[in-house]
Amino acid sequence: MKIAVANEGKLVSGHFGHCEGFTIYDVNDNKILDKKFVLNPGHKPGFLPVFLKEQKADVIISGGMGAYAQELFNENGIEVVVGAQGASDDIVDRYLKGELKSTGSVCTEHQHEGHCNE
Repeated sequence: MKIAVANEGKLVSGHFGHCEGFTIYDVNDNKILDKKFVLNPGHKPGFLPVFLKEQKADVIISGGMGAYAQELFNENGIEVVVGAQGASDDIVDRYLKGELKSTGSVCTEHQHEGHCNE
């Protein structure tokens, strides 16, 4: 399984489309085997779900995300977890333990001030 986390530094980004990049965790038997960081190639409508599918992501974790992006991820067979906050490594550990649940947070504005994950 591959888990992509939208990042600002080592923290989960409040909005996936405007993040610095994605840490992609390679997981087997609920253990992290490897991780790599890929820069965000740019926020274009409909692009990032396809980009992360090409990276073989099975899950995307972010603070917040628009409804259309969530639909596109679902159409590409990628599980969406939103409402996450904190250090990416800790968030992935919580996800693997079954302790991280999506809040369903939907961004409706594109004038983000860091409040998408609330």
